[in-house]
Amino acid sequence: MHLIDWLVVVAYIGWVIIDGLRRSKGTDKVDGYLLANRSLPWWAVGLSVMATQMSAVTIVGTTGQAYLTGLRFVQLYFGLPLAMIILSLTVVPFFTRARVYTAYEYLERRFDVRVRSLASLLFLVARAASLGVALAAPAVLMSTILGWTIPAAVLVICVPMIAYTTIGGVQAVAWTDVKQMFLVVFGMSSAIAVLLYGIFHSVGLSQALHLAGATGRLQAIDFTFDPRETYTFWSGMIGGLFLMLSYFGCDQSQVQRYLTAKSIDEARQSLLMSAFVKIPLQLLILSTGVLVFVFYLFQAPPMLFNRVHDATVASSPQAGEYAAIQRDFDGAIAARRAAATRGDREAFLSSDARVKDIRAKATGVVKQATGDASYNDVNYVFPTFILTRMPMGLVGLMIAAIFAAAMSASGGELNALATASVIDFYRRHFVTTGSETHYLLASKLATVFWGLFACVVATYAANQGSLIEVVNRYGSFVYGSLLGVFILAILTKRATATGALVGLVAGLISVVTVAWELPWIAYLWHNLIGAVVCVGVGMIVSLLLPEKLKTEK
Repeated sequence: MHLIDWLVVVAYIGWVIIDGLRRSKGTDKVDGYLLANRSLPWWAVGLSVMATQMSAVTIVGTTGQAYLTGLRFVQLYFGLPLAMIILSLTVVPFFTRARVYTAYEYLERRFDVRVRSLASLLFLVARAASLGVALAAPAVLMSTILGWTIPAAVLVICVPMIAYTTIGGVQAVAWTDVKQMFLVVFGMSSAIAVLLYGIFHSVGLSQALHLAGATGRLQAIDFTFDPRETYTFWSGMIGGLFLMLSYFGCDQSQVQRYLTAKSIDEARQSLLMSAFVKIPLQLLILSTGVLVFVFYLFQAPPMLFNRVHDATVASSPQAGEYAAIQRDFDGAIAARRAAATRGDREAFLSSDARVKDIRAKATGVVKQATGDASYNDVNYVFPTFILTRMPMGLVGLMIAAIFAAAMSASGGELNALATASVIDFYRRHFVTTGSETHYLLASKLATVFWGLFACVVATYAANQGSLIEVVNRYGSFVYGSLLGVFILAILTKRATATGALVGLVAGLISVVTVAWELPWIAYLWHNLIGAVVCVGVGMIVSLLLPEKLKTEK
């Protein structure tokens, strides 16, 4: 990487830290530190909501996913607009009027402290794990650039993010999110411009689209109703709807964003902004991954994008076999390029299938030679393109964009983890009569703790496959059940505390059982299963074991 690229990255990180320090004004009390005194404008909250989702996982993982499978992943978000409308009419005014710090505070008002504590604990576990995955994405990039180990790269990324989040609180997070959303969009648009420039040197637009379409990468909608298929229209509209309702309605990292808004109407507008912008933004990123695939039809790609084990394989007994596979790969790439150039569909598809088979064989040899059963290639596709194909200056811009996405998403999640830890556990169970200064210090210490915890998770997450799928799988274990308990709390007057608690546990058990015993059921359906079981069991227990309903305070 050129010195200019490093200067771009360092200048950006320095700006984020300095701005975080500047934003620390007005955060000397708990309400200012955790909720920005409920004073942020709707457009800043809306951008912050999207930035919390637009992590480095989205840039690195989604582009890699699209390189392999195309636009199908966008179906995950088909339920998002409907979810945002539902939440704008129900949860947003509900939580805003309740004047809570966390969503789980309301569960104690409606049920009891057991339900609140279990729900908050589930959030902490799921969100901390997902945060680790979000930090793994830029760590993958840094390890590719510098040859660093993943743990070293994670620490370099975490330190500035933990610093500005700890010092500036949610205000630093929100206003940094605003800047970083613009940087991410500009960076991805720049990458698309470079890709199109490289592709159009070889073929025209129509032929490029034809080649991508021939492999199925332009198929954005699949109406097949098959629970074994992860991304279909129905899994997105039903399973995805429940995932989005859970994420935006029950996950503190999102609830806390719209609790910072000036009013109910501004909180609603912030969510509706995501409803209509998220899918086009996701298509922009997915299209980048598809264009990377087309680009490498005419430019020589590496046999494997993840080159971390090259030296080990070269000195292993499998070195000769790997070299022979490389020769086969070079021949298959030449054949595919020739077929793509002349527009021979059958020959192109045949050679493309051969390229896939050779890559799979090479991956097997790497795993055998290194003993690394978790080795994967998908998360290294886009970082490799950035480092080897983008011009000087834009490389630094793209790396800064990935840092921006990592820090914006991770900063918001850190702040939410600290809020739930202090408000739902520390202040509720341990120190119930502390001063503002005491709880403010506890919030900052909690921020540091969760930041370090996420660093540990990130060191193990980088090799778990497509990062964008990993983060959604983590959430889907608990999100459906959390949604179910909030449905019981808000929409059903006869639900009792015992019913809600048993329903929440039953929902979790059902999802774990399905994931373990029926692994062929795609993870998006776990959210629906968890919610339905939680509500069903919760209502049955409430009716069989009636108790005096609690009056909300």
